[in-house]
Amino acid sequence: MDVRDIDPNEPLENLKQIGFQATELGYAVELIKKMKKEKATIYLTFTANMIASGLRGIIADMCKRKFVDVIITTGGSIDHDIIKAEKPYLLGEFSADDKSLHEKGINRIGNILVPNDRYVLLEKRVQALLEEIYATKKIASPSEIAEAAGKKIRDDKSFLYWCAKNKIPVFSPGITDSALGLQVYFFKQKRKDFGIDVTADMQRLASITLEAEKTGGLILGGGISKHHAIGVNILRDGFDYAVYFTTASPWDGSLSGAQTNEAISWGKIREKANHATVYGDVSITLPLAYHILKKQKFI
Repeated sequence: MDVRDIDPNEPLENLKQIGFQATELGYAVELIKKMKKEKATIYLTFTANMIASGLRGIIADMCKRKFVDVIITTGGSIDHDIIKAEKPYLLGEFSADDKSLHEKGINRIGNILVPNDRYVLLEKRVQALLEEIYATKKIASPSEIAEAAGKKIRDDKSFLYWCAKNKIPVFSPGITDSALGLQVYFFKQKRKDFGIDVTADMQRLASITLEAEKTGGLILGGGISKHHAIGVNILRDGFDYAVYFTTASPWDGSLSGAQTNEAISWGKIREKANHATVYGDVSITLPLAYHILKKQKFI
């Protein structure tokens, strides 16, 4: 296959023949299409910063269209989704004066700004939500909390809203490492017998994995979200398909930086699996991939 010059009139056509990361993105798009054609159970994983950004819109659309079957994410994603259902975040700069921001009660995520009043809102919503959950059960799983939150949200740009509506389970194995986790701590001061059982979701996730004829991973970023997905797939000798979108380097041995081929050594991705690793900011690479999929009427 020859290297092909970009057609300025159709710059996103024939990515596989352009070279560099465009080729990897082209392979990734084809692989995502193959996952769907083969009716694989698709695991979408992402971290909280992505929901803080405008990527929330694409992730919500995937859930609305039932393009994915399982969500695995961090507790912060739930925080941001609940807040953004009612109040927007603001754009700032990477070079902002953080001391000044702190004095003004504004928190920074890269070049995204989150005023403290958003967390005042979160406290009200989460405390009321936990009280409702507590009325029916004293111990809840992360997926039950995420579903209960989704049923309360009235914003169709929310991924939790669409997951609750379309019965897509949202697993969050590290849920207490978040503002939500802090709210659970506050809640337990008055409801000391309330708790979150993160192990309760393991059986549910394992059952989905073992019952799937084929599985595919759409892994955005790294961390616990990534590992929980590839880790559970050890139960069935690994993913059949896997696509990683990442900026992390493999050279420090981190899980976040580990490429798809490394997971093969662990049995987290099958030896004969189709897989691709795309390097680049997910806020750029995912919209490009999603645009191509929609333009080709695959979504």
